[in-house]
Amino acid sequence: MEPDVESLPRGGFRCRLCHVTAANQPSLQDHLQGKKHQRLESLRAKRQDQELRSVFVSGFHKGTSASELSEYFQAFGDVASVVMDKDKGVYAIVELQDQEVMEKVLAQPEHCLGGQRLRVKPREKKEFKYMPPKKQGSAHREQLSPEKLVQALCQADDVDSQMSQLVQLFELSESERRLRHLLVTLFQEVFSEFFPGCAILPFGSSVNGFDIHGCDLDLFLDLEKTKTFQASAKGPQGAQAEEEAGPDSDSEDSILSDIDLTTATVPEVLELVAAVLRKCVPGVHSVQAVPSARRPVVKFCHKDSGLLGDISINNRLALCNTRFLQLCTEADERVRPLVYALRYWAKQQALAGNPFGGGPLLNNYALTLLVLFFLQTRSPPVLPTLAQLRELTGDGDQAIVDGWDCSFPQDTSRLEPSTNTESLCSLLAEFFRVFGDHDFAGCVISLKEGRALPLPSFLLSEVGAKLKLGPFNVQDPFELSHNVAANVNEKIALRFQHCCRDGAKYCRSLQYQRKSSKGKAWGLVRLFQPGVPEAGELGPDGLLITIPFTLMALSPGSRQQLCQARDFRRCWFDKVCAAVTFVLKDVLKCSCTGPAGEPLGQEPTEQGGGEQPIVGSKHPRSDEGGSLAVSPAKKKPRAEGPAPEEEESVSWSCAVWHRVWMGRRRIRRQLRHLGSPQPDAEQEAGSLEVEEKVSEAIIQQEGDSMGSEPLLRFTACAQVGSGQEDTRTLLCFTPDPQQGLLFQDFYHFLQGFLPRMVERYVGRAARGRQ
Repeated sequence: MEPDVESLPRGGFRCRLCHVTAANQPSLQDHLQGKKHQRLESLRAKRQDQELRSVFVSGFHKGTSASELSEYFQAFGDVASVVMDKDKGVYAIVELQDQEVMEKVLAQPEHCLGGQRLRVKPREKKEFKYMPPKKQGSAHREQLSPEKLVQALCQADDVDSQMSQLVQLFELSESERRLRHLLVTLFQEVFSEFFPGCAILPFGSSVNGFDIHGCDLDLFLDLEKTKTFQASAKGPQGAQAEEEAGPDSDSEDSILSDIDLTTATVPEVLELVAAVLRKCVPGVHSVQAVPSARRPVVKFCHKDSGLLGDISINNRLALCNTRFLQLCTEADERVRPLVYALRYWAKQQALAGNPFGGGPLLNNYALTLLVLFFLQTRSPPVLPTLAQLRELTGDGDQAIVDGWDCSFPQDTSRLEPSTNTESLCSLLAEFFRVFGDHDFAGCVISLKEGRALPLPSFLLSEVGAKLKLGPFNVQDPFELSHNVAANVNEKIALRFQHCCRDGAKYCRSLQYQRKSSKGKAWGLVRLFQPGVPEAGELGPDGLLITIPFTLMALSPGSRQQLCQARDFRRCWFDKVCAAVTFVLKDVLKCSCTGPAGEPLGQEPTEQGGGEQPIVGSKHPRSDEGGSLAVSPAKKKPRAEGPAPEEEESVSWSCAVWHRVWMGRRRIRRQLRHLGSPQPDAEQEAGSLEVEEKVSEAIIQQEGDSMGSEPLLRFTACAQVGSGQEDTRTLLCFTPDPQQGLLFQDFYHFLQGFLPRMVERYVGRAARGRQ
């Protein structure tokens, strides 16, 4: 008898290897010759062979990577694999190429790595045990550990293969897709009993082509036909409508007798949906109605699988978004790998991850749209714009949803194949290059037009007046008044660009482009390593601070006037330069001079008609209400020629005499306790004055007398962004030699303080003009 087979007391046989029982000898022989038993026998032999040439390693520093261990043991011979302890990272199993290499490793009396003595011993021999798979309905696979991901990616031949492998590792398995399909079918059967003619339609990540293990199941409950049925049932045609709705639509037993769907509020309908889920859908628990969300939903959890999901009743636009994303994935096979790679990169860099903006991070939908926009703007394009797609629509493709035009072809056969031949490796590098220097705050990303819409002209449009602007503006392709990245704050927007620049720099290296022959991390592996870019980014001549274009502090009238200005960029640049001068000299009490040594900050005399000259300017400009009285130091002369957008720059030479950047929060709190409480609006309007008082208090504490030499000397140079429609102002700070860490502290303070004060100064100036 086979060693894996045992006889059962009541007759029959049991295979210990496969955990299978057989009623008689023929059935047993069929099993032993079957694929399952043969596969497990082969797997057991393979595992036993691996044990014979593997060593158990411990004692290394916590955080040591598999690639470092592999590189160390390669000194003795080829290393087949390294499996790290995924829980605590305190031990590893190193599989060597053959037993001869293992004998060399064990013959070494002492092993050291990174100054730590390693404990190396033969791997413990364990009996092979087959673990039966979990139920087919399991929604969550075992989480893919970083070490397993690294191993899988390092085995690929090139970056393009790594990106394709990433999709296979993260996408839903067939069993997960089957579970979702079964749940949708179950929900459809149950809800049809209570809402005749209704439809349960999945949307979002489960079906849009960008699914990942464990993603939520988003469902839309379409009640339009149910409303029609309910209205018809009350009229003379009620019997006929009931018959058309189907045999499962018995109006007497229907829950519709208690509610009128046409007049019911969203919370009332959601509570009804929640009640059906709690009482009538088997295996569903943790049901909760959330009527206060931007898109009200009912959340639920499937007990057996742990799958989370939600049902919405007024989110028909989401179906259009889902189909649009599906169309993009079908149009070009490069779309999915690029989106998967950039989503995981953004998650590793703590830039994105929350599905729909539950904080300041980029949500996955916004990041996906950004990737699609990037592919629209390649030359030649990888994807068509939405406007181009609408030209290809047939009669059956026309759709108006909630007042928005959602027309586009449902069949990819109508699309012309892209002539773009760029590799995935190249596209990823170009994404980082393009968005590392993109003016997100000064434009709106439009997938409808396939271009970045300049903010001044966009704000004058009907949609521009409704869209919520911020440091990161990505317009929904259909609901044009919705900024899908409105939750992103300035800090995350700047970090996104810093990380893009870091990514672009890495993609130029050989470590990205070529597979390592020494088992080191390469390609996507290094790119995915978490890391925070340095706060101070070096420009061509020093440390850079970007002042974004922002209209948050301006009134609607001031916004419109600024956007209609003939030389809009020049007007905004002048405002920023005047604000920077004021903040450095008046708020932070720096000594500021121009390149020729002239002191800055004298109040220019007001001239007739409210105009005042600006130093270095060929033309007078309108008065900014008194608070823009401080003029920039000097402007470089405009280059001769007809081009309307010449490059301008303004420079300041500054000296800092006191540590005005230290302890400001404490001083501000003391001043607040000493003074009388102010209304919030008044506090905001007077914040510049408050900051001036804080600086004065710090100087008073340090002592009024200045030393013979300042603490710090530096030069600041302001320049308009390089792009033709770039609205940003780039401030480059160059410290005098040997300033050391003291200037770094001051510079890091300016990074957060200066853009905030510039925005408040410009807003105050605008209020002064009105």
